[in-house]
Amino acid sequence: MSKTQLKKKEPSSSKGSLSERQAEAASIAASSSESLGGAWRFPIWPEWNDAEVEKEKWDSSKGAEDGKTSKSHIAPFYENPEGRILLPQLLNVHSWKRPKEFIVNKALSVVENPISFDLLSPNDHLICSELMRRLISEICIVWTLHEGTLTEKDRWRPWEHIYSLCKVEKGHVPLYNDYGKYVVRLYWMGCWRKIMVDDSMPFDEENHLLLPASTCQSELWPMLLAKALIKVANTNVVSEVHGEMGVFTFIHTLTGWIPEISPIKSLYLGTTWDFLKDTIPIFTHQDDSLPETKSATVDPAAARRSSCDNGNSPLPEPEKRKGSPEVVVCASQYPLRPHNNSPWFGQMATSSECLRQYGLSLLCSHIVLLTRTRGCPLEAPPKPPPVPQWKLIRQRKKITVTDEPQKPPLSKPEKFIEIASPFLHFPVKSSGGQIPELKAQRSIQRICPHGSPLVSIAEREEAEEGPEPDAAECTASSTNIKKDKMEVTAKDVKKDNDHISNVRPKTALKEPSAVEPSAPVKPVLQLTWMDLDDFAKCFQTLLVFHKPQIYPHHIQESHFKSTVLSKTATATYSPKSSIQSPGSLSGTSTVAISECPEVRGTHYLCVDSLQPAQILISFSVLLLWGNAAQEKKELYAACTPSVLIAQAYSWKSLQSQLPVLTIKTTCSRATMLKLPPGRHVLSFHTKAALGYNVHLCSEMPFTFGDEEAIMSQLTKESARFTDKALSIWRGLSRLVSSFSNEQDQQAARRSLEEAHCPPKIDTPLEKRSHSKVFNSAAYKMLCEALGRKLTSEERFAVVVLTADPSLLANDPRIHSPTLDGESKPPERWSDRKPADSEVKAAIVLQAAFKGHTARKILNASKPGTKEKLTASKIFLDMWPKVESDAEKHAALLLSYIIDRSEGAELYPCQQDEWTRVTFADYSVSLRDTANSWTLVFREVFLVHKEMRLVPKVYSPVPNCLLHVINNDTGEELDMLFNKVAPHVYQPNKLGYTFVAEAVTSESLPAGAKWRMRLIGTREPLPKLSCETPLNVFSVKKLQDYYIPNDKNLICRCLVRVTADVIGTIQFQTSKADALIRLSVLDQEKLVAGNTGKGHVVIPIFCFLANEALNSTEQKKPNQKGSTTRDKGVDAKDAPQERGEDSTAGKSHSSFDQFQPPTETMVHKYVVQTEVLCKSWDLDESQLAFVHTLRDLQKNEMRVHKPQDLNRSSTTDLTHPQRQKTPKANRKEEGDKERGKPSSNLKSGSKLEMSLDPTKANWTLRVVTDKSEAESIEMAKDTERMDQIKAIKKAWETAEPGRSAKALQSRLKFLRQFQHPPSDETATDEAASTGPADPRSDLGTALSPSTKTVTMDYTPFTRRQKDLPVLMDSQMEATQQRQRIEQIQTYRLVRENVLEHQKQRELNRKALIIHQLETYEHMQAAQGQRCKTFLDACESIRSRQVAAMKRKQAERQALEDAKQALLEKTRPNLSANQRRKTSAAGKKK
Repeated sequence: MSKTQLKKKEPSSSKGSLSERQAEAASIAASSSESLGGAWRFPIWPEWNDAEVEKEKWDSSKGAEDGKTSKSHIAPFYENPEGRILLPQLLNVHSWKRPKEFIVNKALSVVENPISFDLLSPNDHLICSELMRRLISEICIVWTLHEGTLTEKDRWRPWEHIYSLCKVEKGHVPLYNDYGKYVVRLYWMGCWRKIMVDDSMPFDEENHLLLPASTCQSELWPMLLAKALIKVANTNVVSEVHGEMGVFTFIHTLTGWIPEISPIKSLYLGTTWDFLKDTIPIFTHQDDSLPETKSATVDPAAARRSSCDNGNSPLPEPEKRKGSPEVVVCASQYPLRPHNNSPWFGQMATSSECLRQYGLSLLCSHIVLLTRTRGCPLEAPPKPPPVPQWKLIRQRKKITVTDEPQKPPLSKPEKFIEIASPFLHFPVKSSGGQIPELKAQRSIQRICPHGSPLVSIAEREEAEEGPEPDAAECTASSTNIKKDKMEVTAKDVKKDNDHISNVRPKTALKEPSAVEPSAPVKPVLQLTWMDLDDFAKCFQTLLVFHKPQIYPHHIQESHFKSTVLSKTATATYSPKSSIQSPGSLSGTSTVAISECPEVRGTHYLCVDSLQPAQILISFSVLLLWGNAAQEKKELYAACTPSVLIAQAYSWKSLQSQLPVLTIKTTCSRATMLKLPPGRHVLSFHTKAALGYNVHLCSEMPFTFGDEEAIMSQLTKESARFTDKALSIWRGLSRLVSSFSNEQDQQAARRSLEEAHCPPKIDTPLEKRSHSKVFNSAAYKMLCEALGRKLTSEERFAVVVLTADPSLLANDPRIHSPTLDGESKPPERWSDRKPADSEVKAAIVLQAAFKGHTARKILNASKPGTKEKLTASKIFLDMWPKVESDAEKHAALLLSYIIDRSEGAELYPCQQDEWTRVTFADYSVSLRDTANSWTLVFREVFLVHKEMRLVPKVYSPVPNCLLHVINNDTGEELDMLFNKVAPHVYQPNKLGYTFVAEAVTSESLPAGAKWRMRLIGTREPLPKLSCETPLNVFSVKKLQDYYIPNDKNLICRCLVRVTADVIGTIQFQTSKADALIRLSVLDQEKLVAGNTGKGHVVIPIFCFLANEALNSTEQKKPNQKGSTTRDKGVDAKDAPQERGEDSTAGKSHSSFDQFQPPTETMVHKYVVQTEVLCKSWDLDESQLAFVHTLRDLQKNEMRVHKPQDLNRSSTTDLTHPQRQKTPKANRKEEGDKERGKPSSNLKSGSKLEMSLDPTKANWTLRVVTDKSEAESIEMAKDTERMDQIKAIKKAWETAEPGRSAKALQSRLKFLRQFQHPPSDETATDEAASTGPADPRSDLGTALSPSTKTVTMDYTPFTRRQKDLPVLMDSQMEATQQRQRIEQIQTYRLVRENVLEHQKQRELNRKALIIHQLETYEHMQAAQGQRCKTFLDACESIRSRQVAAMKRKQAERQALEDAKQALLEKTRPNLSANQRRKTSAAGKKK
C-alpha cells in the first residue's frame, strides 16, 4: 500500500491503546533504530518439545510454562524478550507496526491460501538485499522439491513451522493470535529449536514492509517465518567479501538437511560433471525406446519433464514418487566485492556477462536448484530416410579423392546443466541508477550493495540499450502487479475478497477452510539450460544437501559455554541425538567453563570395516550470541572462523599426523570423509568461540566419542584381521573335513594355500618357507586348543595332514616321555670321542629311521590304508574342540604367522596393528593439600619381555609430571613436552620405577583420583611389584631463608639412614625462574643430581646404610632427635587414601634389591643445592633482611655471648677457686652446656618454621614410604660451624678467661676514640652505678648515640712523595699545558688517519674505473676479432656456395645433353622392334 493510503486508514482504525503503542514504537525507533544500532540480547533457544508447546499460554496470562513476556502485567501485545531482529544495512527501519495497524477492514490470518503462494511480486523493494533474495529463493526451492509428494507426511508447507492456537501435529494450520505471540520450529545447532517471535513488523520511511509478504495481503506466515529465520541468520559471522550470508543457508534451517559445500573450479570440471551425472537425473529424449535414466543414488522424484524451450518455461510437473529426493544439489554465487586493484575484477566481468546471457544478474546473487544434466542435443536429430533393401546388397564404398588427408572435425561434447531459479529474467536495477523504462514505476529507495563500479557500468550500458524481449515481458507483468498493489485502498477490500474464493470467518480463532481458490498461482521456478563451462564461470559454490534420516548410523556431540545457556539450561541441559535409529549411537553435550576464552574439544572416531567407508561430517558453530548490534561490526574482524581438524591418531605414538580433513566455517558446513577398508582412528580437534555441534552420518557402523569409548573398541582384533583369520581357518577346516576324500582333498589344499599364502610371495622357495611357518602355526594352534601336548599318534596325524615331516624334528615338545627319560647319555660317554665305526652306524640308523617315517607318511596319504583311516579318526575326535572357539583359534593361527614374519608385511590387515592397543589403569587418591607439592605415585613395574609402552596420566591437577627410571642403570627415560615419550622397554632385573609428582591447586573436588594408564600393543603388560599401588608416604621437610654466599650454595643437608631407604628428593625456591642444581653427595663425591628452574626433583634415590654402624646403632636408639628438631626439620607423615582394594602392607622385595654399586661401605650423604649463573637476585628489602640473618649467624657462631662473658668474669671474681678446676671437670661441664639448646637456637627454629613468603626462602623435601620413616633422619649440615665452635671452646678451655680478655681489649681500643665524658656526668654515673660493668661498657661502645672522635687516617694514606707539596698556579699551568699537548697530539694522529683513509678510498675508486675501462677495451677488441672471423667465414661460405652452384649447373647441362641424345636414338629403336615383331608373325 502507498504512504497516502496508509495515512487515510490510520485515523479511522486508531484507538487509545493504539496511539500509545505508536508513540512507544516511535520512541524506540528514535532511540535505537534496528539498522545495526541497538542491543540484541537473548538466551539460548531451547530444544523443541511437543509437550511444552502444547502447554504454551497464547494470551497475556502467565503460567508455569510461560516466561515473562512483558514488563507490564496487562500488556495488550506480546513483546519478545529477545528483542527485535536486526535487518541488513540496506533496509533502514523507521517504525514497527502490528498487523492491525497496516491491515485494516480485512480479516487477519496466518494462512489464507494453503495451495500456493507468490513471494516475488509483492516484494520487489526487498530484492536489493541478499538476505531477502536468499530467503525467498530457498523457500521456493524447498516448496518445489516437496510439491509432487504423494503422501501427506512427506509434504512440506512453510507455515507448518509456525505454531499458534493449534495442536502440535503434522498438517496443522496456525491461527491468528490477537496477543501477537507465535512459536517457530527451526533447525539450529544440531537439533530443532523453539524460537519465540511477535507480530511487530518493520517499515521504512515510505511505509514499505521490510519483510517478505505474499500476494494475499492478510496472510502473516511469510513475515513471521522470515523473522525467525533472520534471528537464526544473525548468529552468523560473515566477512565483507562474502556478502550478508556467507555459507549460511535457509534450507538447512528449514529442513535440517546437512549442506556439503565445495568450490566450483574450472580445473576440476570433469570431476564435477561426473558427480552431477551420478547425483541428479539425466535428460533423455522422449522418443527413445529406453526410459529416462536416473541416478542409482537419487530418488526418481528429482526427474522432471523434458523441456525443449530454453526460455523462462515453468518447472515441469514431477512424476509420481514416494518422497522427496535423498540428495539435493544447488549452486550459489557470492557477491564479489573486490577492493581496488584486485584481480577479481576480470572474474567479475566474465561472470556478469555469462549470467546476463542466461537471464541472471550478478547483482542478484542467490541459490539456484540443479534439476537435470544433459549430454545430448536438446532436440533429437532427424531420423535418416529409409533405404531400400536392394540397395543394401553389395554396397559400394564411397571414396573421396583429396590431395590432403582429411581430419575429422572436433566437436565439443554436449554438457549442459538445467538450473531452476525464481529470479530468472527478473529485472534488476543497477548500482548507478534504474532502468529508464522502469524508473517511473519503481519506488525502491535503496541501491543494491553488491555492484562494483565495473559491474555497474556494464549493467547500465546494456540497460540503456533496452532489455531483452523476455525480460521486458517479465518486467511489464511485474510492473502491472506492482501497480495493481499500489492502487489497493480500503474501499477495494470487498473486491479483493471477491477474487479469492476461500471465505474467512469473522473470528480469527476458528480453523480456516481449505477451499481451493478459483485461480491459484503457484510459486514457479523458471528453468534454463546452461553450458558446463559457463556454469563454472557463473557460480562459485556447489551445495549438496544430505538428509540425515536416510543414514542408518549417526551421532552428535555438542559443547557450549555456560554463558550462552540460561540458568535452568546449565543445570538441566542434557541434549541428545536429534535422530535416533536402530543401531545408532546417542549424542552427548557438555558445557564449557565460562572463563575459557573459547570452546575447545577433542573427540575420537573409530571406523572398522571391510569396505570403503564414507562419513558425512557436519560442523555447526556459534560465534555470536546476544551481542549488541554495534559490537557485531567489531566482532566481524575479531571472530575468526571456527575450525575442525581431523587427523590419524594412535595412543602408542606422540607424533602428530598430517590432517586428513579441515573444516573452517562461521555457521554450518559439512564434508564427506572417505576412508579405505580397514580400521582407522581419527582425532577431531574442534575450536569455536561460544559452542559447536558435530554431527556424523554414515552407512557403515562407527564409534564416535571420548577416549574411553574408543579405546575399549581397539582392544579387539580389527575386522580385516578377523576376516583373514577366519578365511584361513575355514580353508584348514575344509581340508580336515575332506581328509578322507582324495578328490576333495586336492581342491581343499589349493584353497587353503590361496588363503594363507600372501600375494607378495611368488617364488617357489619363498612359498616353501612360508608353508613351513603355516604348518608350525597350525601345530601350535592345535596344542593351544587341546590345552596339552599332542600324543605320538596325534603328531603323526598332523604331519600327514600338513605333509611336512620337519615338524617332528623342529619341535622340542614332540618327544615321548619314555624317550625323554632315556635321552640322557651315560656318564662314561661324557668325555669319550666316538669312533668312525660308531658314527657310520649312527648314520645308518638315522637313514633307516628316516626311510621308515617317509614310507609310513606315504602310506598314510594313500586312500583306504590303515594309517589313513587312523589319522582321519584322530582328526574327527580332535577338531570339535577347535571349532568350539573358532574365532579365538583363528586369531591365534594368524598371529603366529605374523609374528614369524620378522617384520615383513604379509597381509593388508597388518596395517591395522598401528591402531590396536591394550591398556591397564592404576589409580590412587589425591591428598587435599592447597598449593603444595606432593608425591602422588611411586611404584616399580616388572617387564618380562620387550614391549613398547606409553604411559598416560589423567589428573584433576594440571601441574602433574610423571618420571620413569630404569632401576638397573638409574637413568630417567626421555620426555617430550613434559610427557614420557613412547619407549621400547627391555627386560631387566630390578624393573622400572614410575614416579608421579604434582602441585595441588587451592581446592580439589571430593574424591579426586589420579590415574595412570599403561598403553601397549598386546598382552601381557608390565606387572606391579606389589598387589595394589599404595600412596602412603612420609615427608621430611626442611625450609629456611636464602642467604647468598661466595660459593653460591643455598643449603647443605645431612641425611643419615639406619637401613636402606628409597626416597624422592624435591627442592623448590620462592623465585620461580631461579636456575638451581640439586645434588646428592656421598663422601663429597657426586652420586646423583638434577637441574631445574625454581623446582627440581630427583625422582628416586637409594640411601644405603653403613654396615659397620648397623650393630652399634641398633644398640643405641636415636639420640639425635632433639638436635634434629632444633635444626628446624619438620618430620611429618603424609598418609593418603588408598585404593579400594589396597592392603595394609607392601612388599619391599624390589626395593631391597635396588642397591647401586658403591666403592665404599661407609656412606655420608649430603643433599646440596646451589644457584647457577647468578640467577637468584634479591631486592633491597630482601638484602636488608639477609644482613639481619647474617648478624644472627655471627651471634650463633660465638661460643660465649657477652652476657656469658660478664657472668663468667663476675664468677671468677667472686669464686676464684673455680679457676683451679681440673680440665676433666671442665670438659664435662662443657658437654652439659653443649647438650642444652640455647634460646637463640630456639628462636632460630621458630623463624624457620614460619617463613615470610615475601622473603627469599627455600624448601627441601625427602619423601619415603611410611614404613621407612623412622629409618631416616635429616638435618642441616653444620659441620663447619661446629668445628669453629669447637676450636674456640678448646682455646677457652686451654686458657680460661681468654674471651673476656679479648672483649676487654676491644673495649679499651674503642674508648680511645670516644670523647671523654664531663666531670658531672662521670661523678653521677660513678655514684649511681658503682663499679664498672663490662656489659654496660659493651653496650655503650656499640650504641649508635655514642659520640666518637674522627680517626686520623694519615698514617694509612699512600704517598708519592715523602713530604706534601702545595700546588701553586705555576704547577697548574704546567699540567694544563701538558694536557693541551696530549689533545693536540691525538688530533694530529686522528687527522692523519682520516687522510690516509680518504686517500685509500680515492685509490680504490680509481682502480675500479681503470678495471671498467680495461673491460670495455677487452670487449671492443673481442668484438673486432669476432667481426673479422665472421667476415672470413662469410667469404668462405660465399665461395663454396658459388662453387656448388657451378658444379650443379655443369651437372644439369650434362644431364640435359644425355637426355637429348636418348630422345634422338629412341625413334630408331622403336622402328627396329616393330620390324622384328612383324617378321616373327609371318613365320608363324
